[in-house]
Amino acid sequence: MSIAAESAERATGWVRRGVRRFGSAWRHSLQFRTVLITLGLSSLAILVIGFTISFTVASNLFQGQVERVLGLSSTARAAAQASLDASDAADRASVQAVTNSAVRTVIGVSGSSDIALFRTPDTPAGSIAPPDFLSPDLGGRISAELRERVQGNPEGQYWQSIELPDQNGEPAPGIVVGTDLLIPGAGRYELYIGYDLADTEQTLAFMQLTGAVGAVALIALLSAITLIVVRWLIEPILAVAATSRRLAAGDLGVRVPAKGEDELAALAEAFNGMADTLQARIRDLAELSVMQQRFVSDVSHELRTPLTTIRLAGDVLYGQREDFPPATARTAELLRTQTERFETLLADLLEISRYDAGSVELESEPTNLVHLAEESIESMRALAADHGSDLRLEAPGGHLDAEVDPRRIQRIVRNLLGNAIEHGEGRPVVLSVDSNATAVALSVRDYGLGMSEEAAARVFDRFWRADPSRRRSIGGTGLGLAIALEDAVAHGGTLDVWSREGRGSVFRLVLPRVRDASVRIVAPLELEPPDPDAAGPDASGPDAHGPDSAGPGVPAEEVRDA
Repeated sequence: MSIAAESAERATGWVRRGVRRFGSAWRHSLQFRTVLITLGLSSLAILVIGFTISFTVASNLFQGQVERVLGLSSTARAAAQASLDASDAADRASVQAVTNSAVRTVIGVSGSSDIALFRTPDTPAGSIAPPDFLSPDLGGRISAELRERVQGNPEGQYWQSIELPDQNGEPAPGIVVGTDLLIPGAGRYELYIGYDLADTEQTLAFMQLTGAVGAVALIALLSAITLIVVRWLIEPILAVAATSRRLAAGDLGVRVPAKGEDELAALAEAFNGMADTLQARIRDLAELSVMQQRFVSDVSHELRTPLTTIRLAGDVLYGQREDFPPATARTAELLRTQTERFETLLADLLEISRYDAGSVELESEPTNLVHLAEESIESMRALAADHGSDLRLEAPGGHLDAEVDPRRIQRIVRNLLGNAIEHGEGRPVVLSVDSNATAVALSVRDYGLGMSEEAAARVFDRFWRADPSRRRSIGGTGLGLAIALEDAVAHGGTLDVWSREGRGSVFRLVLPRVRDASVRIVAPLELEPPDPDAAGPDASGPDAHGPDSAGPGVPAEEVRDA
């Protein structure tokens, strides 16, 4: 790459960085925007006013100079004509002497040495007529239009703008005034007097320079004043914003300092009042939450003793059910089943109360989610066989280990598998595990009843059931998915659901491999399945499973990719 190309690329990089910095400052700084807008509008206003004043002053100065030179020219012409009229010259020498005297009179009265004297075309050439006279500075600067007007209007006075050399020989603005003189014995002559306006131009230039300096100083002063005022106004806002962030972080005792009695002080007082109310409300809610948690804990502990007694008595009756009449034996079975469900519900309530109290502590360790999924499938295989469902595991591979609490993650997986078996209508249930550099994902897909969008939006609510009339064969408490969601959030992960009526559901768990808030997590598995309208992997016969899945009855270990 040539030096010129490198320089151009470097300059382009500087421009891009400058544009990015400007855009960032414009978006994030109200102070920068306010000062810049004020500076721009002030500059525009001063520019318009400055041009207007400069144009007005220049026009007035020029008009005044025109009136001045016209007056001088008229006076000089009258004085010269008077000296000519008083002369009785009759020969060439005397006429030339009188003419020279008249020219000197014009120079003396007008104050200009730039003189031109031409015979008019209608003046007859005679032996006593003096020759034309032309100052060097006027040579070639008198237009034919001006001469025609002077020639056609005797005793009239006309002018035009020209350029005349100043004392340094540089071109400067000027005015030439044309009139006529009547020389006795010679006839009419055109008289032109040139006036140098260099002093006027210098005066105007000095005024413009002074105005420009004053405009720059005024803009700088306005910018400084705007910056001071904006900082004075924005500092309380920044203080309110900082206080809000501290309040959001949990520092409920922080307040905005209020000074004076103006609008900003009113804002600070209103904000502090809001913070006081919020702090009192949070304190009341915290006390209520502590009371509620204590109540749930006390009730749960108090229920354990009679529940243990009932469980022991139920186990005794259940063990002797074969000696009872059929109705009594069935009662013993129901008592044992409902006692187990009561124990599960009590354990779930205690777990929920721990999450509500914020007292949950994770026992994290490096865990392979594929192995954990295999263990969960084995523990649920008997239940799946009772429902006619085939459990399948798909694990393409990748970074499979993650820092998690294996007991809680396994509880999530078992809960998802149990729900999939319950609502899978005897169709296969597919458990998929995949990972990338930042996260590990696990999804459970069933091809059963599915849910509507409204039901899917509430599926994680506590004690909510999509179809209360449906018989549950595995005795759920209505808290399983709520606890699963709390477990996922406690790990810094997410638990999402996709469902379609008649097409089944997908629950996806995404967990970070390492808890790091600065790392952006990308889910390795898509939530919506690639075959959302499929009725099941085996809906179209043995070939519908695809190359990476197995048919019914194939062990999960043979499906997983090594």
